[in-house]
Amino acid sequence: MSKKYFTIAGCNHYYGNEYMKKGMKVKLVKEPDNEYDQEAIQVKIKGLGKVGYVANSSYTVKGKSMSAGRLYDKIGKKAKAKIVFILDGSAICEVTYDGLSGK
Repeated sequence: MSKKYFTIAGCNHYYGNEYMKKGMKVKLVKEPDNEYDQEAIQVKIKGLGKVGYVANSSYTVKGKSMSAGRLYDKIGKKAKAKIVFILDGSAICEVTYDGLSGK
């Protein structure tokens, strides 16, 4: 599996990102019934629930990380990732389990 990075967006609508730490595990869950974005991917943390979404606009995607649209077909219904960088109001994560390849 090649490395895939994405930005968590919308943290300030939930719990913020002050508690996030490098290495924290997150879960990705596709949300195809989302009324605003058919390629929406929720980001969840165990014990908290939804903490944001995979960024999907040029304003929220940081650096060369993937947008939700680019990542959507590269993961299964559920995938796993870990936080690698904490940014102001967001975080960059690396996919560790894509839900497709069994790895």
